[in-house]
Amino acid sequence: MFTKSPAAVSADPPAPAPTVSLAAVPGGGPVPHSGGVSDDEFRAALSRLAAGVVVITAHDPDGGPRGEDAGMTATAFVSVSLEPPLVMVSVRNDSRMDDLLAQQPLWAVSVLSEGQRHIAGCFAMKGRISDRLLFADIAHVRGEASGAPLIDGALATLECRTEQRVVAGDHTLVIGRVLTATAPAEDGGPLAYFRGKYRRLG
Repeated sequence: MFTKSPAAVSADPPAPAPTVSLAAVPGGGPVPHSGGVSDDEFRAALSRLAAGVVVITAHDPDGGPRGEDAGMTATAFVSVSLEPPLVMVSVRNDSRMDDLLAQQPLWAVSVLSEGQRHIAGCFAMKGRISDRLLFADIAHVRGEASGAPLIDGALATLECRTEQRVVAGDHTLVIGRVLTATAPAEDGGPLAYFRGKYRRLG
């Protein structure tokens, strides 16, 4: 059982975050796929961009008697602003996390260390029925501001509240205001993703 901080409690249900669509051109219709770039070429080029690995988590209060936790591995996560403190994550449209974050404005981020490759793999696994068993085997604490799981041993954790949702092609960019941020004194470097594989720096 957890207690939300005052920042996370509201007398009325939170209003849905404003959504902006980038998937239309003047006159209507979707933005055409560039005729000169194939999906494979696009993926190959972007796979050369090294990225940090995080796990995005949120608590679904409607998922059973006590609710249910959800998580997903992400590499498209960036800092957006210092004042106010904003971050952004990209989630696939119509995914479980996209559906949940459309209703639940509170979520969290755990920045994985190089020794947490197995955690990244668990939450990147497709076709899993529930995250309940995953969280049962992964040490975590519940964030006071978000109610979402924060993974033990992460290099850093952040709790966020959605400020804006931007539809961009087949993904939605979720921009969140950072409510809490911690950076425990954990040893080791970050987990990175490069050329389709999890890697260590150096």
